[in-house]
Amino acid sequence: MPVSTPFRRPPQSADAPATPDTPAPAAHTRLKALRARLAHWHAWRTRHPRTALVVRRATTVLAAALVLGTLLLPNTFAALEPNRFARIPAEAVVGAVLLLCLPRPARLAASALFGTVLGALTVLNLLDMGFTEYLGRGFNVVLDWGLLDDAQSYLADSMGGAAATWAAVGAVGLALALLLVTALAAVRLGELLAAYRERAARGALMAATVWMTCVALGVQTFGTGIATTNASALLQAQAHRVTDTLRDEAAFAKEAASDRFGATPGDQLVPDLRGKDVIFTFIESYGRSAIEDPVTAPGVGRALDTGTKALGGAGFRARSGWLTSATFGGSSWLGHSTFMSGLWVDNQQRYRTVTASDHLTLTKAFEKTGHWDTVGVMPGVQKAWPEAEWYGLDKVYDAFDVGYRGPKFSWSTMPDQYALEAFQRLEHGRARERPLMAEVVLTSSHQPWAPIPRMVGWDEIGDGSVYEGIEASGVEAADVIADSTRSKEEYGKSVEYSVTSLTQWLERYGTDDTVLVFLGDHQPLARVSGDKASRDVPVSIVAKDPKVLDAIDDWNWTEGLEPAENAPVWKMDSFRDRFLTAYGSTPHPTGTGD
Repeated sequence: MPVSTPFRRPPQSADAPATPDTPAPAAHTRLKALRARLAHWHAWRTRHPRTALVVRRATTVLAAALVLGTLLLPNTFAALEPNRFARIPAEAVVGAVLLLCLPRPARLAASALFGTVLGALTVLNLLDMGFTEYLGRGFNVVLDWGLLDDAQSYLADSMGGAAATWAAVGAVGLALALLLVTALAAVRLGELLAAYRERAARGALMAATVWMTCVALGVQTFGTGIATTNASALLQAQAHRVTDTLRDEAAFAKEAASDRFGATPGDQLVPDLRGKDVIFTFIESYGRSAIEDPVTAPGVGRALDTGTKALGGAGFRARSGWLTSATFGGSSWLGHSTFMSGLWVDNQQRYRTVTASDHLTLTKAFEKTGHWDTVGVMPGVQKAWPEAEWYGLDKVYDAFDVGYRGPKFSWSTMPDQYALEAFQRLEHGRARERPLMAEVVLTSSHQPWAPIPRMVGWDEIGDGSVYEGIEASGVEAADVIADSTRSKEEYGKSVEYSVTSLTQWLERYGTDDTVLVFLGDHQPLARVSGDKASRDVPVSIVAKDPKVLDAIDDWNWTEGLEPAENAPVWKMDSFRDRFLTAYGSTPHPTGTGD
């Protein structure tokens, strides 16, 4: 019996129309549409030859300008000057020679790759500019991607969710557009070189000769060398940054395992502070610039002087010095962890390493004794915060735990005065069996410094509703962010407010057994503190008991809340060991034999 076979249609030619039951593939449809657009473009060029010639030349000029611009673009705003773009980049000369030597398929691939790399380098340069402007350092491609999410959250808190979303979309769109456009520009220039191969070869030879001559003779224009390898140098710097970051991980893990007080028994830690309520307080962005910059110094100086006199009238004395922070312009948690751990925690990788270790923090030393209740007041924390265990805090009050019903002040979730009053109500003012050790983080001086809270009567604070009118009548963040001078003025006012809130709280609620240690976590961003500003922050110890300050007499700190310009400057990571030693702790090292 013959075997039946299914009926098969004969194959259609490429030009044959598709029948209703055999629709054309989507790819084929798109190809036909592309061909139609190209045919339309060719027809337009034929009808308008002069206009088409102008368009081609203009496109070529723009492509060349884009490629040269990306090759010469620096990675800091300070270096963004016209003379930087009046140079001969070696990468352009070498790239032209290589493309002239390649057949068309390889040339297309190489030029597209070259352009994409240029686009990626431009994105990194722009990120470097932003990070240098705000954090005083370049962008780390290994560690810093997570900070972009923090930046979006900051914009949302300061300018609104819609503005933050559009900013994020715009940034991503710009990055993708740069990758695409630089690749297309490089391809266009590569094809132009091939079309005029002999002229291009002579031009490349001349450019190479001029470049080498300029290098040999040190020829400059407007103070800058004409010959440059700017793009290669920036790529090399990024590569070194990545390599150094990867090497640092293992080295820092070993460093964190070594601890001068790691094995010290609890009864040998801070015995000279037994019975004292010890409060460590960070004032956001409270840096040396607040005290010394001509714009901010008068107001901040008055606040510190007023606080010193008022506290003196209440029986308190103070000593102040300087610490060099591990961070600048932001990333406050790096400053906090450096101060508390005695380790230099200047990047996110080190932060993750140390907080996952059992390295003793200053706050945990108090917990380890068993003689203190330990709490944290963290109004800036708005999500789970597992680091509390590493810090040795039995209880943490975050932005949602203190009963605040008032408005946010841009990024800051509540005014410092409210946070301190809540601390008094919830912990410091309660009757307790053991003394208190607290870590308090004040946030009202966090950028963008608009709007800024005002002091109200301590008895008027209530649930924070009193701040509704103050916030509504305050300065808009958008009016401050783009204005460097205005930012500096508002920054100074915010520090005045934070210092006043803290000193008034201590004057009002401090006791004979209160010991306050307060400091800044870092300097404000570069456009407020200055491009060459130090990383120094003020630090003060305040107490009524003279023995507390007598213990640090050999530190040679300045009397009062304002450190003298020539007061001692220590690295922030040295404070933990100095403090523990000053108050009677006995070293028992760990990890020294590793």
